[in-house]
Amino acid sequence: MTESLADIISGCQSNERSAQQQLYELHSRRVYRLCVRLVGKQDASDVTQQTFLKVFRTIHQFSGGSRFETWLHRVTVNECLQHTRSRIRRPEIALNVDPVVSSQTGLAAESAELLQAALDRLEPELRTIFVLREIEELSYAELAETLDVSAGTVASRLNRARTHLKELLTQLGWEA
Repeated sequence: MTESLADIISGCQSNERSAQQQLYELHSRRVYRLCVRLVGKQDASDVTQQTFLKVFRTIHQFSGGSRFETWLHRVTVNECLQHTRSRIRRPEIALNVDPVVSSQTGLAAESAELLQAALDRLEPELRTIFVLREIEELSYAELAETLDVSAGTVASRLNRARTHLKELLTQLGWEA
């Protein structure tokens, strides 16, 4: 039987390796999925690793004043934004050849690819709030706490994200 989350966190705060392993096993998939949405599949594993390194270095700062998941989302989002900023400073070189097309077929796969392409073009701040709300299903209150902004700011950024995403999807050929 697994320990309670509070016990695992307490163990992590005491630098217990077994507690760190349990915390990683409990939350790594969700963190990875969020990283894929915010930085792309190619960098998601690295950013997930960086996130957990940061979590283990700073877990003593978690006081229990909010849900652990909210605190973890905040650390993850900050690591993703930091990665995105560093990537902007070090621009990537485009390949001169087309990558191999995925074996996925069908309308759902095509729609998913179109959505991901539009998300990739959305500015990081708007992409983050959209992914946390629409994909990770955080509440407005959780978003406000995670991003350290007011609920009104959450609502306005989410509206801007949805509007801009719709424009990007239309530019990419999506038909409503």
